[in-house]
Amino acid sequence: MIDTRGRSLELFYIDGHPDGMVTAELFNWTGHVFVTPRTRLTEALRREEAGYAGVYLLLGEKDGQDFAYIGEAEDLSTRLKQHAAATDKDWWETAVLVSASANRLNKAHVKYLEARLVTMAREIGHTPLHNGNSPSLPGLTEADIAKMEAFLANLMVVLPAIRVDMFIQRSRPAGSSRPVPAFEAPEDDGASEDNEHTQAVRFILNKPTLDLTATAIFQNGEFIVEAGSHARSEWMNEKSIQAGSYKPLQDELVRSGVLRPDGMHMVFTKDYAFRSPTAAAAIVFGHSGGGPAAWKLASNTDISFRDWQARQLDAVTEEGAAT
Repeated sequence: MIDTRGRSLELFYIDGHPDGMVTAELFNWTGHVFVTPRTRLTEALRREEAGYAGVYLLLGEKDGQDFAYIGEAEDLSTRLKQHAAATDKDWWETAVLVSASANRLNKAHVKYLEARLVTMAREIGHTPLHNGNSPSLPGLTEADIAKMEAFLANLMVVLPAIRVDMFIQRSRPAGSSRPVPAFEAPEDDGASEDNEHTQAVRFILNKPTLDLTATAIFQNGEFIVEAGSHARSEWMNEKSIQAGSYKPLQDELVRSGVLRPDGMHMVFTKDYAFRSPTAAAAIVFGHSGGGPAAWKLASNTDISFRDWQARQLDAVTEEGAAT
């Protein structure tokens, strides 16, 4: 069952702007997340929470792609000073410090969190890590393990809110994204709901001249291309490989094994949740453009995703007028 309860998250922009130092806290959670650009590290390490025990992420770019390091420390400020002076870590630009109020985390806790975060990051594969070997889990009691897993669950809510998405699992086992129970969307408008919170509609993208076919499910706000879908093997417009291009995403999917060569094309080996139908179409076509118009309802290919979405918006307007 999907948890649809709202969560209250407080972001405090210490410098008055989102690119400076930021704290993030969830209501009724003891965790504390502090983000600082490397350029503000001197001021950041003067803060009380910087001297707590915790885990940290160093984020930046290396060789043209996102890069990260995950570590733990009993005194975060001391460890961050060491990393700032290290010649092999010139690439990082942002530090994320994770601790708990009143310095409640001990050495075993933070080592557990570090080990779990490294494992999660490597399994997801979005962002390569500077870490060498994966740390082993320390011995914790059953109660402490439960506490740390709950701590991690809350942390996974906070991190995307501060634009850290390396722990978002967008690839899923083949077939796991299909609606349960299965249903067919009505042909008149393609809309159907299996409960008041979940809407699942299947779309298809065909490019007969290239012998490309892909299918996707739009569900819970995600546009999920299904395993077995085809994609072009090469990015076709080199001039578009710049800011805003989806070429880096294609490279990531190939590197992580979500896409693999299959004859003249590539094939999705897993279901993959894209941020939008535009991104999904770009990966299938091998160039940007045309996503909302290219995807068609599987039950009625005269209706594009753009048309279908417009009908949903019209329905909302009509409901509002009726009330």
